[in-house]
Amino acid sequence: MDAFNSIERQQEILRQTQAQGKVSVKALAEQFKVSEVTIRNDLSVLDRKKLLVRSRGGAMVNSQLGRELSLKEKSGQNSALKQELGALAAQLVGEGERILLDSGTTTQEVAACLVDKEDLVVMTNGLNIATELARSDSVEVMLTGGTLRKKSMSFYGAIAERSLQNYNFSKLILGVDGFDLRTGIGTHFEKEAILNRLMCEMAEEIVVVTDSSKFERRAFHAICAIAQIHTLVTDSGIPQNYVDELDKLGIKLHLVDRHTE
Repeated sequence: MDAFNSIERQQEILRQTQAQGKVSVKALAEQFKVSEVTIRNDLSVLDRKKLLVRSRGGAMVNSQLGRELSLKEKSGQNSALKQELGALAAQLVGEGERILLDSGTTTQEVAACLVDKEDLVVMTNGLNIATELARSDSVEVMLTGGTLRKKSMSFYGAIAERSLQNYNFSKLILGVDGFDLRTGIGTHFEKEAILNRLMCEMAEEIVVVTDSSKFERRAFHAICAIAQIHTLVTDSGIPQNYVDELDKLGIKLHLVDRHTE
């Protein structure tokens, strides 16, 4: 395993930590044929990204990654940064467009910045999104309907899926729980992933908006491959290898400065 570069090694360390619950510095150093100092540095990098938690002699899984957070829990995380991401994503929406806006806390910040747009039609599966946009006199709001998932205040199911099929949208603005170069973008809830996949098919342009904590995180249910998206709105904490790969794929990248949070 000495052929692993640092990024590949860190990804494998993260995979093993998630699979086993915890890992030790000594065992990892022997496995990868590197020094214990190198492994400690790897663990520190992953800890700073909140992908795992450093412990005595090793690391353990970050319990926050093993479960889906409620909308209330999510709303308190990186709130100032989400406001900036929302404002930047909203700038990509022109007056007169017909867009799909996914449920979520970051997309709610997008909605808050769309209220003054003229001749805008927004269809959403998020009850919180619809409530936000209801303040606007100039934005027409459409709900997918369906079964309400109270944890995320989002609609899903056959009714929600059917509601999309008679329309064409210029943009989909999509929030995600995981963004991984190999497995693509994803979410924790299977039926939401199904609806998100259909949303991707119905829109001419897919805009993903997420903070950098979601990179190198694999959500269990895949939505689509990275190559299928057109635009990414995120912060300056994005890893350089992601920037390089997005550039190769021709995906537009819009960044806010993480330090402004």
